[in-house]
This record gives sequence, C-alpha cells and structure tokens, in this order.
Amino acid sequence: MRNAEVERRTKETQIRIKLELDGRGTYDVSTGIGFLDHMLALFSVHGFFDLSVIAKGDINVDCHHTVEDVGLVLGDALSSALGDRKGISRYGHAVTPMDDALSSVTIDLSNRPYLVLNAPLISGQQDTMGIYLVKEFFRAVSNRAGMNLHINVRYGENLHHIVESVFKGFGRALDQATALDSRITGVRSSKGAL
Repeated sequence: MRNAEVERRTKETQIRIKLELDGRGTYDVSTGIGFLDHMLALFSVHGFFDLSVIAKGDINVDCHHTVEDVGLVLGDALSSALGDRKGISRYGHAVTPMDDALSSVTIDLSNRPYLVLNAPLISGQQDTMGIYLVKEFFRAVSNRAGMNLHINVRYGENLHHIVESVFKGFGRALDQATALDSRITGVRSSKGAL
C-alpha cells in the first residue's frame, strides 16, 4: 500500500491529508475554499488517487495561507507515499482540454524540485481564491514532493476552465509518474539514485 497521512498545524492553518496513490479516485475534501475543494476533487478523480483533505485556515484574512499549506502537506504526503521511489515510472505528461482551455503538465519525480508555470492568462479572482494562488499551490507541492513540474497553459478564455484543465492534467500526469513498472528494479536513473 503506497499511502500516507500527514498533518500540519501552525497559528494560521490546521491541515490533515490522507493520500492513497493506488486508489480509485475517491475524495473527501474540505478546505473552506470552494474553488480549491473543486480542483482537488478533480485532481483525485483524474489521477485515480484516493484523497482526504481537512483544512482550517485564516481565510478571513486571505486564502493564501490555506492554499499554500495544503500544497505543502500534499507534497509531503506524495513524498511519503512514494517512499524510496523504487520501481516508479518517474515521468508523466498530460495534455488536457477543458472546453475553451488547453494545458499541458509534465512531471519528473526526480527529488529535484523545480516549478515552471507558463500561464499568462491566469489572473483575476475565482470564488474567494485569487488565481495567482494556483502558482503558490504548485510551488509548494513541487518543493515538498521533490518534483520537477512544468505547467504550460496553451490557451483559454474562461479562468475556471483554464485552472480546471491544469488540475485534471496534474492528476493524469502524476498518475503516470507514480505508476509502478516491473522493468524498473531500482530507481529509474543512470546514477542509481534520485
């Protein structure tokens, strides 16, 4: 079973995440931010990850702390569930449409975190969550999960659809990258280590 349960408590947020990599796409998500809940549900369903997220944060101040900290805890849970990363495919890529929007997400679970997010169209507000927080979320996930993550929004008009295509693509690409491959006996690296 490749799963993890991680909790984080600060003066700003209290977050608990349970993650099963080899799941069916079931989810129970409650962050107090409706748009983030919706995006995490899409990530779970399209990545076949079983996901439970319970988060309470100072959203009366701003959604930033909650969104970023959920990303941190999700990244920690991913890293923990992956363990030594032996046998995983390591790489994943998905191009995902959502009505008017199209995005690509490419992942390398290399233990070398790096985020590239090319989304000049992402600005404005969706629900109570500023769209700029999408970048903060993915930066937190990639840093804590040891993930090289490239997100490219190719085009789109509707902000909701743009972000939805990204989160669906993130789930799909991560499903590929975390998949076990019987041909890989150690880690997938010519160095013998990630």
